[in-house]
Amino acid sequence: MIVNSLSLCYHNKLILAPMVRVGTLPMRLLALDYGADIVYCEELIDLKMIQCKRVVNEVLSTVDFVAPDDRVVFRTCEREQNRVVFQMGGMGAALLSDPDKIEKILSTLVKGTRRPVTCKIRILPSLEDTLSLVKRIERTGIAAIAVHGRKREERPQHPVSCEVIKAIADTLSIPVIANGGSHDHIQQYSDIEDFRQATAASSVMVARAAMWNPSIFLKEGLRPLEEVMQKYIRYAVQYDNHYTNTKYCLCQMLREQLESPQGRLLHAAQSSQEICEAFGLGAFYEETTQELDAQRARLSARTSEETREPAEDTSGVIKMAVKFDRRAYSAQITPKMCLLEWCRREKLPQPMYETVQRPVDRLFSSVVTVAEQKYQSTLWDKSKKLAEQAAAIVCLRSQGLPEGRLGEENPSLHKRKRESPDQDCGGPRAQELAQPGELCKKPFVALGSGEESPLEGW
Repeated sequence: MIVNSLSLCYHNKLILAPMVRVGTLPMRLLALDYGADIVYCEELIDLKMIQCKRVVNEVLSTVDFVAPDDRVVFRTCEREQNRVVFQMGGMGAALLSDPDKIEKILSTLVKGTRRPVTCKIRILPSLEDTLSLVKRIERTGIAAIAVHGRKREERPQHPVSCEVIKAIADTLSIPVIANGGSHDHIQQYSDIEDFRQATAASSVMVARAAMWNPSIFLKEGLRPLEEVMQKYIRYAVQYDNHYTNTKYCLCQMLREQLESPQGRLLHAAQSSQEICEAFGLGAFYEETTQELDAQRARLSARTSEETREPAEDTSGVIKMAVKFDRRAYSAQITPKMCLLEWCRREKLPQPMYETVQRPVDRLFSSVVTVAEQKYQSTLWDKSKKLAEQAAAIVCLRSQGLPEGRLGEENPSLHKRKRESPDQDCGGPRAQELAQPGELCKKPFVALGSGEESPLEGW
């Protein structure tokens, strides 16, 4: 677990525990708002992070670690700087059976990073073995150790072993963080201190009690759940959290109210907009998404001259400000299909698309080359496919050709099968249309050097 600070203190702290699918940015920010001192992200796999590219997202004012499939694996922002802990490891308590590996991993991290390193464990079957392990862990030089006071096979309904955590705290000189008290001990803010005293720990880490209501960290007492959920949704929309994750976290908060009218609306929601509407935040969703779109447009205008164009030589490129709106086109015909068919009739080489992604906002732009002339839309799109369709539209309109819009006549295409969303120019149909001995190239270029270490500068 690598900490985003060189001076983070683990004494007398309230900490949001790492929780799978729960510890994403909106929940971490909410916990900080309600009084948490430190927040852990959900457990992430090291191999996935190695594959990620670090992207500064100027639209959201975040730093994103983006996987090759464009999925955001980890997102952080300035609000949680010096207070967020990045957790990685072997899934749950898997490493407990291999203390040599634990020692090697921790020693390597301590020596190899300027960041303080902490460790989180469950207790072993015997107190003697547990104390032997934590002493070994302490010798690696870590900054603190979090202890979940249950054995690996025990579930939340099993009582937490406060006495074992206390024995560990009495044995070690580094801070011990007590975890596991949500079921039996922590129902309100004052219970957190009671749990700390019962375990003699330096700090307390709260998991499920915070998942159910993050205002558990608030000294003044729990806030109404409706208020808490609305605040969580606002963060989720502002930071473009995937709706499935937002929905999952809200379901954990609702718990026994999932069968209520609002719970049923949440269960049926299939987008962030529908979630907002279920909680009376439809207007907020519209306003926020408009603001984000406007910010994207401002950044696009600002960086248009700074960003490398898709083609090496852009002189002579025919440009128009167009976008592909699916609703305006026939369900069976797309601009790319129209352009391909026209090239076929004119016995021209197939259109060749070159597409780039802009790191600043992860939008796409495409240039299509037809008969040695390049065409491009000046507007950036949210997907590679949409950018290619826009480039095809520019070409077709400049030639005065039909592009497949509703109401247009293009008899030669009416009987053709609609282009598959996943079809590219390497597909069987495209190869059939290619001239003999000619390769159909459709390169994709990702901007950015990609040379830096994924976590460098985080």
